[in-house]
Amino acid sequence: MPSAFIPIKRLRIVLALPAIATLIIGIFAGLARLGVALPAYFGSLTMVHGALMVGGVFGTLIGLERAVALGKGWPYLAPACAGAGAVSLLVAPASMLGAWLMLAAAIIMTIVCLGVWLSQHASHLAMLCAASLAWSIGNAVWLTAGTLIPAVPLWMAFLILTIGGERLELSRFVPTPHRARLLLVSICTLLVIAATLYGLNRAELGESALRVYAMALLMLAAWLLRFDVARRTVRTPGLTRYMAICLLSGYVWLAIGAAFGIAGAFQVGSPLRDAALHAVLLGFVMSMVLGHAPIIIPALTRQAMRWHHGFYLPLAALHLTLALRVASIWQQNFTWREWGSIGNAIALLIFFTMVIESLLASPNGKQANQEVTHGHAH
Repeated sequence: MPSAFIPIKRLRIVLALPAIATLIIGIFAGLARLGVALPAYFGSLTMVHGALMVGGVFGTLIGLERAVALGKGWPYLAPACAGAGAVSLLVAPASMLGAWLMLAAAIIMTIVCLGVWLSQHASHLAMLCAASLAWSIGNAVWLTAGTLIPAVPLWMAFLILTIGGERLELSRFVPTPHRARLLLVSICTLLVIAATLYGLNRAELGESALRVYAMALLMLAAWLLRFDVARRTVRTPGLTRYMAICLLSGYVWLAIGAAFGIAGAFQVGSPLRDAALHAVLLGFVMSMVLGHAPIIIPALTRQAMRWHHGFYLPLAALHLTLALRVASIWQQNFTWREWGSIGNAIALLIFFTMVIESLLASPNGKQANQEVTHGHAH
């Protein structure tokens, strides 16, 4: 290993630490939000739970991934600002310093993505630009409104478009009609416009904008289920099949969340809101995390990861406990919702524990690296 690489590797670890800490604390803050008996500190974070998870965790890690891919120094400012914003929210949740730092991170990431797109003009890179722009607008709305509620659809669009861009890039490995690619770009454009209209003009266009937003999500889920390469790779054994199952199950949850949204579930005060938001943010987004972790984590850490069939356990636990949480709205059973939420937390903690164990147990040998490369090709 070149000696010049060592400081960069340490920098990655340092920048990732706030995201890891925020993820663990944010999980418990989410449970406190539902009334689970936890120390008062976690209760104080309930109003910034979404900002912690979207910006502090995903903003930091996505920004870090972008910086690693580019191999330049200044893009690391994005994950640095996002991580600093997360720490600020953890220490002083009522302060808006965290919001300003998150906005700085989003703007830097947008500039990074825009620069890459201008050099290549690929449609998937345009989607990544739109994703970062949605995060930037969402953070600006948060600062302007003084509350994160109107920013939530934009933050969701940030995560959804990032995933969509990555999947569109991989769709190059299978024949995808040009019209289908244009349709995907159109759907994502509609998603950002609807989320922005809701964030900027909630009183007059709020309900209509959210329904259009939900319709765009449903169309996106249908597109992914129809054209994503996972439909083919699910027949391949091993890591490749695991990734495909994560992806396809996530698309189903995206469709469920969208259907709830069309019924008005994204509106504040709707009894379906918890189910709709977490169908998207847990069922869809976290399924993508579970599926892509065996590829992304080794790329960030330069440490091979020993994947095994035990990783199906947290995936199954996540889906089953989320189903219990969603089913609670029909039974009007708050106990089901609480236990489902606790199960979601346990599933995620099991997964990340398994990731750490796999990184420690896996040799940096040729065979391990070949398995990761093979999985990424699919």
